[in-house]
Amino acid sequence: MKRVITIQDFSCLGRCSLTAALPVISAAGVECCGLPTAVLSNHTGLPGSHIKDLTEEIKPIGEQLKRLGVRFDAIYTGYIANAGQMEIIKEFIAEFRGQDTIVFVDPVMGDNGRMYSALTEDYPEKMRELCAVADVITPNITEACLMLGLDYDKYDTKEMLFELKKLCAGTAVITGVESKTEGTVLTGAAAYDGERFYEEYALKQPVLCSGTGDLFTAALAGAIMRGTGFERALKAAVSFCAESARLTAADPDRREYGVNFEQALSGYMEEISKP
Repeated sequence: MKRVITIQDFSCLGRCSLTAALPVISAAGVECCGLPTAVLSNHTGLPGSHIKDLTEEIKPIGEQLKRLGVRFDAIYTGYIANAGQMEIIKEFIAEFRGQDTIVFVDPVMGDNGRMYSALTEDYPEKMRELCAVADVITPNITEACLMLGLDYDKYDTKEMLFELKKLCAGTAVITGVESKTEGTVLTGAAAYDGERFYEEYALKQPVLCSGTGDLFTAALAGAIMRGTGFERALKAAVSFCAESARLTAADPDRREYGVNFEQALSGYMEEISKP
């Protein structure tokens, strides 16, 4: 069985970050280990939160894992609490990266055209440096614009992908891409691996969901580590997020703190299990 370690925050309440990555990657039939960058009482989309920064704990945890002789087939980073953690995480990647280890970086730092208020001005540049050691990067449109220094209101998806590809050794993916077909709004992801562009869309749902970016990267990583080809893994991740959003929109008792992904896991597992 393949083993992934995901490095991101743990929100006690809120379907995001580690609480999304752990079940999704496990559902793909891949062992998922977690290394928290911070512990939050709830994700920051809710009014107020208690946050414990775990910067000082990352290196000792890595040292203990090294003493145990643990190997990882993939390393996946999500929300990183501060720019200083990135240097520690780069050291972790260098220490645990084997010849066939795949590194996924989801450069979580903003949405709707704005960087998260808790982050510092040097954060996008530090994230560019982290992306340089990645095999797959998965920014949303805001994060892509922040790293490339582009205006959020004036961008071309393919041009951004071309520039993002220069930041990493493998494949650049942009999430939250929209397309309109005969009045129907679609949403999904686009990717570029240096040779080919990929696009995958699904019907956009009339609901705002926190954590869909985390779900997407977890689903993509899980599918790839299971052995699914990239094109189908991209389709599975987009379909999974779309179905999760559909279920959320249809739920009269939906929670404001997340997306109903649990009910969509069976469909995701079925999709990535196809021969």
